[in-house]
Amino acid sequence: MAKNNIIVGLDIGTTMVRAIIAERDLSGNFSITGVGHSPSTGLRKGVVVNIEATLRSIASAVEAAEDMSRQIARDCWIGIGGNHVEGVISRGVVAVKGNNRDRNEISEDDLEHVRYIACSFKLPMDRTTIEVIPQTYIVDGQPGIRDPLHMIGMRLESEVLIITCSQSSEQNLVKCVNRAGFTVNGAILQTLAAGRAVLTEEEKEMGVALLDLGGGTSNILAYNQGAAFFTSSVPAGGNQVTNDISIVKNIAFDAAEKVKVDSGCCWEPFLDDRDDSVIVPGMGGRPPLLIPRSQVLGIIKPRMTEIFQIVKSRIGEVCPLRTLGGGVVLTGGGANLAGAAELASEVFNAPVRIGNPLPVGGLVDEYRNPVYATAVGLTLEGNERETAIAPSTSAFSSGGGAAWNPLSVFGKVIHWVKREFF
Repeated sequence: MAKNNIIVGLDIGTTMVRAIIAERDLSGNFSITGVGHSPSTGLRKGVVVNIEATLRSIASAVEAAEDMSRQIARDCWIGIGGNHVEGVISRGVVAVKGNNRDRNEISEDDLEHVRYIACSFKLPMDRTTIEVIPQTYIVDGQPGIRDPLHMIGMRLESEVLIITCSQSSEQNLVKCVNRAGFTVNGAILQTLAAGRAVLTEEEKEMGVALLDLGGGTSNILAYNQGAAFFTSSVPAGGNQVTNDISIVKNIAFDAAEKVKVDSGCCWEPFLDDRDDSVIVPGMGGRPPLLIPRSQVLGIIKPRMTEIFQIVKSRIGEVCPLRTLGGGVVLTGGGANLAGAAELASEVFNAPVRIGNPLPVGGLVDEYRNPVYATAVGLTLEGNERETAIAPSTSAFSSGGGAAWNPLSVFGKVIHWVKREFF
């Protein structure tokens, strides 16, 4: 069980750190009681570049959530994302050993063994595994099996999606959290957490692409037949849009960000018949500028179109978009940009919706926003992993070194692989 039944999700992004505090009562009911955020200045494209600035942002965000929930956070689940995250499909094959009653009946040991074999390849020294996601099983040549436990067979195969990240990037992030005064229970892929919060089981079954539009990167996770099968990251996000406005209009970055958030749009039909204008302060004592919204749209739309086209190309490398019946779901700060879903639908030629976290109880109005999708998902996923197998010690030491804590069956697989091969 979680310590004090408190679960904390910490989404450390390029532009903002967001913290969610959730509580679980004795009956297992789960509710969110604290929400906090703080500007982030210590990361670039999901990678820590300033430890002191990052730990201050973390402390400020968690403190705001603690004030709202009237609870004290001691440990947390963090999200890992960015351009250093990579995914690869691997396959393992074993002979079924069965159990004492029936040697041909697939047992838990057989399932763990085949997943272990699927993970048995040597990673570069600077990489570490953060997720092992099962895809499908094949029994005696019969594909598409979700759960082969207790089935009869001689040969068992398994496909898994193994997600790795830069070891130094993970350790620096953990170090920031530790120095801010908190213990890290584990690291979870950001898009996997966001998908846990915003996607329905029907969408995952039909096939859906989750696109997290962050400040420094745009991260992708695609599902089909209920399982994630592809992940990628585009090194462009909301900051690039803001930078374009700043350069083209020769205004400060902060002023350009305010223009984007308050008046930005990337879909022409959303503009009023009258061409509204935006007033921004001038630089260096120059008078304020009057910028028509149509000109702002002319700057934002090309960059957003470019991001969506790159994402479309990345997904197209592994599967046609038309096979994803659930379409595309947008989360992150970029999803709040007016017209983002409509423009994405035009580029992808597929249905697109904004991914607000599904209600899980508590302060629904506070977290029902796509910017909180990852943080909410971290609490949900963390709660599930903590209740599956209660950890005896923290997954990460306060010294900043990472060591996977086997909170699930797949965590055990990762632990065996690291022990045997590294």
